[in-house]
Amino acid sequence: MERGDGAVKERLSALFVLLAAAVPGLLFAPVFGLWPLVLPIGAVLVGVYVAVELGLRVPALVSWRPLVGLVLGLLAVTWTELGATTAAGIPTGSTFRALADGVTRSWQLTLQSTWPARPDAQLILFIPLAVLVAAVLGVELRRWALAALAPSVVLLGLSQAYLAMSGRDAVLAALGFALVAGGLLAVSREAREHQATRRVGALTLIAPTVVLAVAGALVVTWADPVTPAISLRQNQSVPLPQARYTNPLDEIAERKLKPAAPVFTYRSDAPVELWRITVLDRFDGATWLPSQNYRWMGATIAPTGAVTVPVKEFSATVQYPHPDGPWLPSQLLPYAVSGVAPLIDEETGVLQLNGKPAGPVDYKLSWREPVISGPELNKRGIDAHAESGLGGVGAIPPTLSDIAEKAVGNRRASFQTASELSRFLSKNYRLATGKNLPTGAGLPQLQAFLEQSHIGTSQQFAAAYVVLARSLGIPARIAVGYHGVPPGPDGISVVHNDDVFAWPEVAVEGVGWVPLDPTESAKGATSKSSGGLAAAAAAARDSLPPPDQLEDPELPPTPQASAAQGGRRSIEVPWVVVAVVLVALILLVLFSVPLLKVVRGRRRRRLTGARGVVAAWTEARDLLRAHGVPVTSGMTVRELAEAARPFGDSLHAALLRLAELVDAVLWSGGAAPPEAVPAAWASVKQVRKGLAGRGARHRVRAALHLDSLRPLGLPTIVGSRASAGRLPA
Repeated sequence: MERGDGAVKERLSALFVLLAAAVPGLLFAPVFGLWPLVLPIGAVLVGVYVAVELGLRVPALVSWRPLVGLVLGLLAVTWTELGATTAAGIPTGSTFRALADGVTRSWQLTLQSTWPARPDAQLILFIPLAVLVAAVLGVELRRWALAALAPSVVLLGLSQAYLAMSGRDAVLAALGFALVAGGLLAVSREAREHQATRRVGALTLIAPTVVLAVAGALVVTWADPVTPAISLRQNQSVPLPQARYTNPLDEIAERKLKPAAPVFTYRSDAPVELWRITVLDRFDGATWLPSQNYRWMGATIAPTGAVTVPVKEFSATVQYPHPDGPWLPSQLLPYAVSGVAPLIDEETGVLQLNGKPAGPVDYKLSWREPVISGPELNKRGIDAHAESGLGGVGAIPPTLSDIAEKAVGNRRASFQTASELSRFLSKNYRLATGKNLPTGAGLPQLQAFLEQSHIGTSQQFAAAYVVLARSLGIPARIAVGYHGVPPGPDGISVVHNDDVFAWPEVAVEGVGWVPLDPTESAKGATSKSSGGLAAAAAAARDSLPPPDQLEDPELPPTPQASAAQGGRRSIEVPWVVVAVVLVALILLVLFSVPLLKVVRGRRRRRLTGARGVVAAWTEARDLLRAHGVPVTSGMTVRELAEAARPFGDSLHAALLRLAELVDAVLWSGGAAPPEAVPAAWASVKQVRKGLAGRGARHRVRAALHLDSLRPLGLPTIVGSRASAGRLPA
C-alpha cells in the first residue's frame, strides 16, 4: 500500500514540476501568440513524463532518467517543429544544425523581430528547448521542492525579460504559478507532516504577496499607461550587410530620362496613392540618409499608438521582376506581408530584403491608412514626440531661414503651418521637365533652387521643404517612391519610371506621418477624390484661407488649465484592481486552507501501528479546534471528550473509544494489533459525522479555520512515550 502511495506521489510531484515549467513557457505568448506554443511545449512535457513513468516501471532506468527525458524531449521538439529536416521522422544532420541554432541564435532572432513574431522554427525553437531543460532539472531535483522550482523560476524571469506582463494577465499568471508551486510543496517527497505544517504560514504569506505584487503592476499600468514595459528587445535591430546601393533619391532625374521603363506591377483592392521605397530622415548638409533600425517582419504588426484617428485596411499583391536594390514597394503602416520574409523599419514602414534579391519578388502586402478630412487635418498640431523628423540639417544659410519666415510668418508650428509652407512652394516654384533635369539635394543645390532657378524635380522640392520645415520646428522627412496608377483592363497597375516621386512627410498629432505634395504633381490614383491621406492633405491645403487671413489653431487645454477650470482633479479608485485582488485572495484562502488540511489528513492516515493511532487522535483534536473547542497541548483524550460533550453524545462516545485505543496501544507492552489503526480512524469518522450536523455557517468557518493548521505540539497521554517525542503530532 505504501509503495503504491509512493508511486502516486512520484507522479503527482512530476506533474507539478512539469506544470511549473509549462507556465513560464506559455508566458511567451505575447511574443508568438499562445497556440503556436501549446503543441511544442506540450509535446516536450509528454516526453519528460514518459521518462518519469519508465523510471517508475523499470527501476534500473532511474539513473538514466535525465538522459531519457532529454532524448524524448528533443524528439518531441524535432517532430513538432523540425519535421521538414527529418527523413521519415528520423533526425538528420540538418535537424541537429537546426537544434544548435535553436540554442545559439533563435532567441536573438526573436529579439530582432516585430511581435507577434512569425512562429517559424528558427525563431520559436529556444522556448520548447528551455522548457525541456527546466522540466528535466526540476524532475531530478524533486527531493527538494524549492530547488525543483528554481529552473522554472529562471525561465519565468526570462519570459518577463522578453516582455513583462502587467495588469490582469500578470495577476492570473502569478496565481497560476503560485498554485502549481503550492501543489508541488504539498506533495513533496521529502516533506513530512510537521514540515508541511510549518510551511503553511510561509505559503499563506507568499502566495498573497505574489498576487499583491503583480496587482501593484496593474496599478502602475493604470496610473501610467504610456510608459512601455522594459524588455530585452529594446535597442535590438538586425545588422544590415555592408553593401553599396545608389540612394533612390539620387536616381529620380535618371529615371525621368527613361519614363516608359516598367518598375513593378500590383493588383489592389482600392486605389493606391503612393508607394514608398525608402525614407530619409538624416541630413548633414550634403547627403540624405535613411535610418537603419530594421527588424524581421513578424506575423502581424499591431496598430501604433501614435495614430488615434480611425483607420482602414487595404491589401495588394505586388510583382517586382527586377529589383534595383533591397527595397520593396511598401506603405506607411504595413501590418502583414506574405510571400517573402522582409525586414521592416516600423517607424517609416520601409520594407527591404536582407541583401539584394537574386530574382523576381512576389508578395502580398496588407496595410492600414488613417482616415481624416482636410479641414480636420488643419486643426491638428504637429507631433513633437515623433521619433524622427527633427534632426539636424547642417548650417542653414540665413537666406533660407528668411524664406521660411516669409512663407509662414511668425505662426507657431502646426499642420496648418506645414500646409501653408507646401502651398508657398507650389505657388512660387515650378516642376522641372525635359532632359536637362537638376540633380542633387545638398544645401548648395537647395539654395540655388530656392533663391535662383525656382525650378526643380520632386527631389529638390521634397528636400527644400524638409529643410525649411525643420528650421520652423516642424518634424519632417523625405520619402522616395512612386505614384500609384490606375489599373488596366486586367485589373493590374503597372508602375513606370515616370511615376517616380519624392515627397515630404510631416508628423501630425494623432494621425502620424502625413504626405504632402509641394509640386502638385499628383495624378491617377493620387487625385483629390481618392480619399486617402495624401488626398486629405491636398484638401487641407485647398481649404486654407489666404495667407494674410491665416490664424493659429486653438491649442488644446493643458492639464494645468483643465485642473484650474474643473477644480482639483479627483483620482478615481481603480475598482477593477481592488476587485481582482480581493477575489484572488478569497480564492487562495478557499483553495489552499482546505487543501492543506486534506493533504495533512492523508499523511496521517498512512501511518501504522501506535503512530497511526496517535495520528488519528491528533486529527480528531484538530477537527475540534477548527470548530471552536478550546484545546491545549496538555489535554488528554478524555479531557477533550469532556470539552466536546456539547456537540452530542455520539461524538463524545467516539472520543472515549479513541481514548481506550490510545491507552491500549501505548500500554500493551507489545505491537499494536492490526485492527487498532482502522478502529481509531473509524472513531475519527464518527467525530466528523457528529460535527457535520452543525450548520453550514459553522462548517464553512471550520474549513477555513487557519489556526487549526498551526502545530500544537504532541498531545499529552498517560505515560512517557509520547512526551519522549517518539510519536508524531
